[in-house]
Amino acid sequence: MVRSQSAPLAAGHALTEAENSVFVEPARRFQDLLGIGGSITDATAETFAKLDARRQAELLRAYYDTEHGIGYTLGRTTIHSSDFSSGSYTYIEEGDGELKTFSIEHDRRYRIPMIKRAIEAAGGKLPLMASPWSAPAFMKDTNHMLQGGRLLPEHAAAWAKYYTRFIDAYQAEGIPIWSISVQNEPMAKQTWESMLYTAEEERDFLKNHLGPTVRASAHPDTKIVVWDHNRDMMVHRANVIFGDPEAAQYAWGMGFHWYETWAGFDPMFENVRRVKESYPDKVLLLTEATVEGFDWAQVQRWANGERYGTSIINDLNNGASGWIDWNMLLDETGGPNHVGNYCFSPIHADTRTGELVYTPSYWYIGHFSKFLRPGAYRVSASSSRSNLLSTAFLNSDGRLATVVMNPTDEAISYNYYVGTASTRVTIPAHAIQTLVH
Repeated sequence: MVRSQSAPLAAGHALTEAENSVFVEPARRFQDLLGIGGSITDATAETFAKLDARRQAELLRAYYDTEHGIGYTLGRTTIHSSDFSSGSYTYIEEGDGELKTFSIEHDRRYRIPMIKRAIEAAGGKLPLMASPWSAPAFMKDTNHMLQGGRLLPEHAAAWAKYYTRFIDAYQAEGIPIWSISVQNEPMAKQTWESMLYTAEEERDFLKNHLGPTVRASAHPDTKIVVWDHNRDMMVHRANVIFGDPEAAQYAWGMGFHWYETWAGFDPMFENVRRVKESYPDKVLLLTEATVEGFDWAQVQRWANGERYGTSIINDLNNGASGWIDWNMLLDETGGPNHVGNYCFSPIHADTRTGELVYTPSYWYIGHFSKFLRPGAYRVSASSSRSNLLSTAFLNSDGRLATVVMNPTDEAISYNYYVGTASTRVTIPAHAIQTLVH
């Protein structure tokens, strides 16, 4: 279970150099929190549809209920297909540059019904981000949705209009689109739907086409997020786009992922801080994360949960205002995925038995999404030793929530300080805990 704990605080004692301590200072405030959540992809919705009514209700409660679940408050979906779809598709007939055939009929079978139920389960409000993986094939220089390729200049205006047609269509279904990103992973030539932009190309598409088109649309307040790729190159992308006043006026914030900056490399959390320091008016949020290389025999691998805990703590501490996981639900194959890019998700459905399987990632994410609520302010939190990770937020109801993670092989007793008051807390080996008071 995702639980918090609390112990009475007393007058602080004299510190010694060798002690483990976590220091929280609520008077030192930083960014506010938009929320934490996960993505409803085609794969998630298709798998959800295979569950019986009882398990569907259980899944929605597990993710969105604030008392009996982990209280997700953000979401993300795709603009037509991604790799986590059963096949490639768009909302128009191929070659329709005037968008006369635009229709979201495909999404009405699985994705739209699940999103509507998720909004209801979240209490009637669920800010939803939407991202494209590729323009239609005929709009690209490769004439193919897969394997990268670039947007043809003569289709830039039509592609920008495509976003607003999507926003209009989902709004008509009762699903407001809170934000869009310009392009998912614009520097990755993938075997699945993908499209490439240099920093300058993304900047120019934003300021000359997408930004003005959204502003002139029926939903001009839709937020636009740039980059939507890994932490490694985010500083450069920010400098090129945010450093251009014409482009920056349309860019609300920057999204980032965790992939190439993790496996075998420094995750480069400091790049999040560098962007925040340089452009404090821009909102930063992690927009996609998943553990790749799916293996059903490893579905309960504890390290997967610890990877989430490490990333969320560091991303928040470096200035992120939100954190959106990738697929909320996948099946026992780590899909469906039409190019075999199978991955883990916090909850899997074993479609052979109809059962839901909760993984360590679900419980780790829950320590943040359940207790750090939208509108909370991050406050100063630090550990005296590197064997503990911590972050703290002051919620709008006055409750202070401090998440502490111990990734080591040994239990650790530490002093928990809030201002000048303290108490003694023990955290088991390879554990995460939330202190609320």
